[in-house]
Amino acid sequence: MRERCKRIFEPEKLIKIFLAFIVVIAAAVLGINGFVKMTAGKRITAIEQLQEGQGGENQIDAVLVLGAQVRPDGSLSKMLKERLDTGISIYKSGITDRMIMSGDHGRDDYDEVNAMKSYAIEQGVPSECIFMDHAGFSTYESMYRAKEIFEAENLIVVTQKYHMYRALYDAKALGIEAKGVTCDTRVYSGDKYRKLREAAARIKDVGYTIAKPKPTYLGDVIPVTGNGNVTNDKPFASLD
Repeated sequence: MRERCKRIFEPEKLIKIFLAFIVVIAAAVLGINGFVKMTAGKRITAIEQLQEGQGGENQIDAVLVLGAQVRPDGSLSKMLKERLDTGISIYKSGITDRMIMSGDHGRDDYDEVNAMKSYAIEQGVPSECIFMDHAGFSTYESMYRAKEIFEAENLIVVTQKYHMYRALYDAKALGIEAKGVTCDTRVYSGDKYRKLREAAARIKDVGYTIAKPKPTYLGDVIPVTGNGNVTNDKPFASLD
């Protein structure tokens, strides 16, 4: 028995087992990421293509802009401004007359969604056309709440390309017909780290879309066909 155990735990065998384990994990990571990118990538489009497709049976309910970091003074990070500029361009193109700003407003001292809405109003989007999802703490939760809270069935999603695959995958898995318009105009510092983290996040979200856990918060239904001011937690001036 001792000799048998000794053979099993020989250093050379342990190394081979460890290497085989690494290969299996790497294959799983690459496989899942490839699957997400392949299935979601075909739904990435451009504003011009969306305009050409207007008038069909599937009318767009809203453009969903996914949140990103805001600075301590409440100003937009460059990545978030990039997303908003693209989302506002889609709104102004006439493809849809509703916007959903989904981001993190889980603390009094950190608020993505009010910063996003304020910027859109400054750019001429009426307050009543902008809905704020204060509990969009993750991509999965943003999509879940878009369907269950805002009753959105057909969305245009705006984010950077590296993030878009997961966003569209989550949307489809949760029953939303979604197309994505990417907003990349430059490469930001930390790009390699974000893409590495995103690879892990895709695996996490594949699991989430299978198990379908409820998000941190749900709440009353707020149809996106209504008035976005019902999502306000502070006064906004509507621009004509």
